[in-house]
Amino acid sequence: MDIKNLKVLITGGSSGIGLATARLLKENGAEVFICARTTGKLEKVKEELDVEGMTADVSNPSEVKNLFHTAIKKLDGLNTVINNAGVGYLSELTEINVEEFEKIFQINVKGAMLVAQQAARFFKKQRIGNIINVGSTAARNGFARGSAYSGSKFALAGMTECWRAELRPYNTRVMLINPSEVVTDFTVKIGLPQKNHENKLKPKEIAFTILSMLKLDNIGFIPEVTVWATNP
Repeated sequence: MDIKNLKVLITGGSSGIGLATARLLKENGAEVFICARTTGKLEKVKEELDVEGMTADVSNPSEVKNLFHTAIKKLDGLNTVINNAGVGYLSELTEINVEEFEKIFQINVKGAMLVAQQAARFFKKQRIGNIINVGSTAARNGFARGSAYSGSKFALAGMTECWRAELRPYNTRVMLINPSEVVTDFTVKIGLPQKNHENKLKPKEIAFTILSMLKLDNIGFIPEVTVWATNP
């Protein structure tokens, strides 16, 4: 697809992978609309990248509906959604905080579904679109203390397959990208060890992969791609 024809909504667009993707797509000529939970960071990124955006809680159905209404109006259409918003939480099974566990699934699973649902309704009507879900290698291999996060990403991978089967007849490509550890504020917040940064993936590598997935002519698509650091 010609990147200059993209009208893109990116959730979680004020930092990390979302920010890097918004920047790269804008640099390549796409029209970009971002959303985030924090107003201060969002406004700073909007000004820095010269893009549209708004705050929204992706786990809130009415806010997601309003997000799409606003994005479609601002962009005068929509043909691509990067389903990137997500949170993390690590804990041994015996110590899991139920409220934190539920929060992960509210945002990473329910939120992703609500965003994809609105996208699907719009794309089915216009009979073309792209949905890229940002997953994780945790969606393919569980790990100690990862019940909540890994479980939510396994769920996202499963939903991606369902949505792909439903939307292919409407010329809508549903794709999944699974990064291994990426050096962002996210990794700090969930308490992952901060070592060997120079050898680990950065958000720009994931953004580049997303750009490549979207560049492929609409006659084909890449269902799933996993990105690993070479020697972390």
